[in-house]
Amino acid sequence: MDTLQLLLDGFAGALSLQNLLWVLIGCVLGTAVGVLPGLGSSMAVALLLPVTFSLEPTAAFIMFAGVYFGGLFGDSTMGILMNTPGQASAIASTFEGHKMALNGRAAQALATAAIGAFIGGIVASVVVVFLAPVLADFSTRFGPAEFFALAVFAFAATSSVVTDSAIRGLASLFIGLGIAVIGIDGVSGAPRFTMDSPNLFDGISLVTVTVAVLALGEVIYVACLERHVSGGKIIRPKGRPWLSRAELREAAPAWARGTAIGLPFGVIPAGGSEIPTFLAYGLEKRLDARRAQPKFGTGAIRGLAAPEAAGNSTTGMAMGALLALGLPISATAAIMLAAFRQYGLQPGPLLFERAPDLVWALLASFFIAMIVLLILNLPFAMLWARLLLIPRPYLYAGITVFCAFGIYATSGSTFDLLVLLGVGIVGFLMRALDFPIAPLIIGMVLGPLAETSLRDATMSANGDFSVLVQGPIVLTLYALLILVLGFAVSGRIRARRAARAQARADEEVLVSR
Repeated sequence: MDTLQLLLDGFAGALSLQNLLWVLIGCVLGTAVGVLPGLGSSMAVALLLPVTFSLEPTAAFIMFAGVYFGGLFGDSTMGILMNTPGQASAIASTFEGHKMALNGRAAQALATAAIGAFIGGIVASVVVVFLAPVLADFSTRFGPAEFFALAVFAFAATSSVVTDSAIRGLASLFIGLGIAVIGIDGVSGAPRFTMDSPNLFDGISLVTVTVAVLALGEVIYVACLERHVSGGKIIRPKGRPWLSRAELREAAPAWARGTAIGLPFGVIPAGGSEIPTFLAYGLEKRLDARRAQPKFGTGAIRGLAAPEAAGNSTTGMAMGALLALGLPISATAAIMLAAFRQYGLQPGPLLFERAPDLVWALLASFFIAMIVLLILNLPFAMLWARLLLIPRPYLYAGITVFCAFGIYATSGSTFDLLVLLGVGIVGFLMRALDFPIAPLIIGMVLGPLAETSLRDATMSANGDFSVLVQGPIVLTLYALLILVLGFAVSGRIRARRAARAQARADEEVLVSR
């Protein structure tokens, strides 16, 4: 009952005219950016981060949440209509969603995606409302050793899961950690990796790095490789933008299964919603194969419903993990964690005690954002698709100018603009060489926490490093890490075996011919 009362108080704050406006702005911006191929919610949050410091914290985070959820809605729209998903989390939805569009069922596909994302997000929001306070209370048992184990868990799990190459993932992580240690050491007061430049004594701003890597790096990549970017033809939805009773009965079990698959991944640093969407799609495909008349490959509605529900349920739970534990499971969540710190707030149990009005208004805004996004996406999907008519040179030039203005407005330093350009080039090279971005952001965000926790734990134990592997919470985190790594390794082994088997089968077919 206390939780429900706090949630009602949160709705009282979130339903104010000002906060409703920020919810709407966040949902519109997130959907618009998600629609554009190659962009996504992480870029939108990174671009908005420098210009929101003049806002009141509750308004800023309500808008960020709308952007976060809206990006997922927009990604699936382009995946269905053009077979070009905005981000990796929408790839699984394109397999059957685009085939539905090719079969003249684009309107029904968009409705399936919007309703699935709505269901996944609403269920996750309900779970977060009741689970986040429990997680926050549990995290009060965390000491330096537990926080260090949590950071190591995030580092290793994210680096190994988000890419096919663990070496690339670890390299990206160490780049982020390397950037994080630049500046004056907080304990000894000695400068580290500053090259005797006073401009680096305060370190490199996380805001500058996120904008450079996620926005400017993407702009440079598109500008240099524009000739490789091919746009497909937009399929215009025709017919009813809602589902029949038969289609609802067909999609409902997939929505439920997808939501159930996505929820636990919201508290596992596995790179975001990419893995649960593929797992949900794979489960539906295996279930479909048992039918007398399999439908996958021809536009099966279940193959679209499950990934959409899984993606948004993961995102909703990720917000709970961020608020209660301070654990970012994706690049976008890491940027939001950085935003909390820019406002002098640290997610975790103290956040629920020190800023309860902000926390519960933010949780209430999740429900409002889901309703707003459903209203925006069911009837207006083709309106979002028209954003693709913006000439790319104008679009990306505008993003570049916005990046520079945002960074200069927050720091007033031309040196930060040079850092923006330098890190942006690094982001371009990482993108071109297929290095993941999420480990870099998470490494920079959690690096200081890991370093401080390591020092505090060893100093309290008089230099005894065995304290880092003592205690039930620490051992549980390391055991979960081993399970996550084992799952990732076994999945890659199975994928390689399947690829080799397919190659042998293709070779035998060629020989027989």
